[in-house]
Amino acid sequence: MYLTKRQKEILDYVREHVEGNGYAPTLQEIGFHFGLSSPATVYKHIQLLVQKGYLRKAPHQGRGIQLVDPEPVRTVEVPLLGQMAAGRPIEALPTAETVNLPPDFVGRKPTYALRVRGNSMIDEQIRDGDLVIVEDRTTPEDGETIIALLPGEEVALRKLYREGDKIRLQPTNPAAEPLLVDKDDVRVQGVVVGVMRRYR
Repeated sequence: MYLTKRQKEILDYVREHVEGNGYAPTLQEIGFHFGLSSPATVYKHIQLLVQKGYLRKAPHQGRGIQLVDPEPVRTVEVPLLGQMAAGRPIEALPTAETVNLPPDFVGRKPTYALRVRGNSMIDEQIRDGDLVIVEDRTTPEDGETIIALLPGEEVALRKLYREGDKIRLQPTNPAAEPLLVDKDDVRVQGVVVGVMRRYR
């Protein structure tokens, strides 16, 4: 769970104290270390860390604070295959980077990530700088968001719609134009199954 800056500082201090001394600090020692004159303030921080699952507190014991070993977060590592434009086709450049994803982002098929440049898919909540999670699937349904390889080895991120012998690659930004391409000129590289965003 999310920790405030002060809560993280106190948790780090408790951990360092236990590792260095073999026992936990008292509330008074924590208060002294951080210049907190009120024991009630220290107690409140400790109680919040207990509620959030980072500490245990044995009642009526001066050194009754105990660290809780967090359960390891299981993730799946997938390759980050470069960046691409959501506004116009751009080459997808391979990189040596990887991204760790929650297991439910990854199905049975190979999965990879691409960083998006541009805002042509903004109404699909895909924004500049986001990572799109792509399943290596070449047979999308109409309306799915795909990675399309076009003539000239250019790559586009759009929604796919079949129209006779043509494929319409549709953006979801009203300011962007759709691409109408011969069916034989579009090679689907994958289907977008998720989006990851950092807010800072």
